[in-house]
Amino acid sequence: MCCESKRRFLLLYATQKGQAKAIAEEIWQQAGAHGLEADMHCISEMDKYNLETEKDPVVIVISTTGTGEPPDTARKFVKKIQDKTLPPDHFAHLQYGLLGLGDSEYMFFCNGGRTVDRRLQELGAQHFYDTGLADDCVGLELVVDPWIDGLWLALKEALQLQKEKEGMNNAVNAVSSSLSTAPHAVHELKLSSEVQNLKLEDEEARGSDTLSQKLDDINHVAPAGDAEPSLIHSVPPVSQSALNIPALPPEYIEVEFQDTQGENPHLSSLISEGRTFEVPVTKAVQLTREDAVKTALLLELDIADTAFEYQPGDAFCVMCPNNVSEVEKLLHILGLSEKGDNFVCVKVKQGTKKKGAVRPQHIPERSTLKFILTWCLEIRAIPKKAFLRALVECTSDAGEKRRLQELCSRQGASDYTHFIRDSNVCLLDLLHAFPSCKPSLSLLIEHLPKLQARSYSASSSDLYQPGRLCFVFNVVEFPVGPSRPVSRKGVCTGWLAELVAPLLHPSKNSQGTKGESSSIEKISIFPRPNNAFHLPADPSVPFIMVGPGTGIAPFIGFLQHRQKLREQHTDWEFGETWLFFGCRHQDRDYLFKDELQCFLKNGTLTHLKVCFSRDSSAAEVAPPKYVQDVLRLCAKEVARVLLKERGYFYICGDKKHMADDVSDAVVDILSMEMEADKLEAMKRLAMLREAKRYLQDVWS
Repeated sequence: MCCESKRRFLLLYATQKGQAKAIAEEIWQQAGAHGLEADMHCISEMDKYNLETEKDPVVIVISTTGTGEPPDTARKFVKKIQDKTLPPDHFAHLQYGLLGLGDSEYMFFCNGGRTVDRRLQELGAQHFYDTGLADDCVGLELVVDPWIDGLWLALKEALQLQKEKEGMNNAVNAVSSSLSTAPHAVHELKLSSEVQNLKLEDEEARGSDTLSQKLDDINHVAPAGDAEPSLIHSVPPVSQSALNIPALPPEYIEVEFQDTQGENPHLSSLISEGRTFEVPVTKAVQLTREDAVKTALLLELDIADTAFEYQPGDAFCVMCPNNVSEVEKLLHILGLSEKGDNFVCVKVKQGTKKKGAVRPQHIPERSTLKFILTWCLEIRAIPKKAFLRALVECTSDAGEKRRLQELCSRQGASDYTHFIRDSNVCLLDLLHAFPSCKPSLSLLIEHLPKLQARSYSASSSDLYQPGRLCFVFNVVEFPVGPSRPVSRKGVCTGWLAELVAPLLHPSKNSQGTKGESSSIEKISIFPRPNNAFHLPADPSVPFIMVGPGTGIAPFIGFLQHRQKLREQHTDWEFGETWLFFGCRHQDRDYLFKDELQCFLKNGTLTHLKVCFSRDSSAAEVAPPKYVQDVLRLCAKEVARVLLKERGYFYICGDKKHMADDVSDAVVDILSMEMEADKLEAMKRLAMLREAKRYLQDVWS
């Protein structure tokens, strides 16, 4: 039996930002310890696997985009299996288990995984292991870890059943009967209020797992009198527990410093989304007063000499660098301050044990060290547990090493969530908290994700302002906290605010007026069209817009476009337009107040409803504070537009603190005006969503 070959299963992943791939790699790494071999491929590599003829069990790890679509790498696969000519028994031979990744902050939670799961079932495929749905809002690991724990037993049962079927077809029923008494695979793991009670496989089974390592107790306990745990120290029971920690990820990147000079790659080479456009910032305006809680800026870009195209409602992405001082600090910690401008060659390490190791696509083969840390790596990313595990090996202090082990262990899951994930801790925070940790540059390239371009809604219309593209944003602030020694601004919003400071506060020598300057800065952008969040194709159809704060941005573009259409087509019939806007203070952060009054005056905007959540009122009846409250006051009109006139409803802004409350208000309105129960109203709202008449552009 010792020479028995490992049993194979097919492992597919579909990833957008790398999380699904990382989880698939963890499954691949653990498989060997369970006597199994994972044949791992990206789901887009359809020339390397064939589900039509696949006999072994299939494991699929798939993420979901913010709009609820499967990731880009799964589009061809999804299109193929959604072919309506496929017979209902097309995949009757297939056994699979699926792990979906999503974020419940967004409307279509885990819809990428659900879509694939549902279609495979329709085509006759069978679950050998129940579906897991992991929520990035509260921590993927809360579902991912126990799902992987239960996977091995389910795989072995499926493979055993397959083996028995192959060898003794006449005994299939007997084999099935004998297996029915075995512990059933973990049931579908959906996050709920009982998520903390998820039970892992029994301790004896896990204790035999070579990936669950019993560590020497270093007794890194909290100092006497300090009963509360923190990022840098723990308390019992964690501090006194033997720990189950992840396997050490294999190293696979090698960095060579070169003496030669050259040029860094163009930023367009860092993205896979298509063409980038380098455009000048021609105008910057602060929309809020200095004493407002948040600072909102409007930027205008000149796209006249480019092929960049957009519609009102579309978004686009801004390529932004990491903060210069943070890059310098990281170089100092790495001991590479003098080598920032040196060119390096990044390649796969010879003899690596990582399956299918390749240089990450977002890392150029040759560039300066500063270029990689500035434009390629998300140095603000929250470190994953696998990264913490790797950092353990770079830490010399015994107490610090133990605490990092705790933070990446099963026993320290709660500490990881509280002190790292929820505290938005980044690599620099960790290196400040654990000063004996000295990671290598190659380790950072292996574990830090790609620096993502930031998405913004267009706040203009090319019909109204030809050759101009505007957008609005709040400058994000991260205050000092227990795990964050310094305050920071958002990666992109902080950079943009600093970039346009001369436009906002021109010097006495500047030749331009306020908001304009002869010193022109440029930024790189690329389009991200929205397939649905557009004006109704029929201008006679009425629509309602709900956009508090900077959520008003796309609606300014809507109204500009509508105004121009009204000027150009005086014989057309135009439907009524409603805008519900809210902010904290009428005199501090009422964005586009003058513009809205102009739209109202010239008839482009039919109804404007505003509310101010922090202003005091001496009125006998307090005015509504939030947009959902104002909506309820206009219940009959809202119901008329949606139910009788087949109008559209648009929401833009914060999901957690606004969009869900607006959705609840609409359900209440529909229920009241339809004289139906809440369930019936929810069904009607679902129909509006399906018909693309209830549309959201939201963020968490």
